[in-house]
Amino acid sequence: MAELNYSSGKTGGKHLVKRMHARVDLTAMVDLAFLLITFFMLTTTLTKPRAMPLVMPVGNTEGAVSDKRTMTLCLGKNDQVLWYLGQADKPLIAPKLAKGEMGIRTAIIETSKQVFAATGKSLIVLIKPAEHSVYSNLVDALDEVDITKIQTYAIVNISKTDIDLLKQKGIY
Repeated sequence: MAELNYSSGKTGGKHLVKRMHARVDLTAMVDLAFLLITFFMLTTTLTKPRAMPLVMPVGNTEGAVSDKRTMTLCLGKNDQVLWYLGQADKPLIAPKLAKGEMGIRTAIIETSKQVFAATGKSLIVLIKPAEHSVYSNLVDALDEVDITKIQTYAIVNISKTDIDLLKQKGIY
């Protein structure tokens, strides 16, 4: 049983006043505290993991994809992304650097509008993480693809040509 006792000190006067010890029983308060802690632990909802649906192709699905619709995002170091439209050796839009989520989003939106105006079809995005890029950059790129509502995208191994482009820009 928890209790709180106060001791009375001796007074130096002639008159001795008999003081009562104040006794407070804290058992009920401790019980209530544990009941509240238990209640909040049982009724709290923890953050649910959020996952983005990712559909992977079954088997070997090699097919010709138009270079006019294919945008490549090469993830480099220091949160920088090199992007271009078409193939690395003959890009339709010259390789440019984007930094952070907003740079990627702006590049995807503008390129998507250009591709739709030119071909009438949607954009295809290839994400190529480099050796020096970090996992959070890949997650950011996937988030931006999801935010901009790109329907077709893939995570692809980076090629030698893309590595050379990253080295030229100084982000490999």
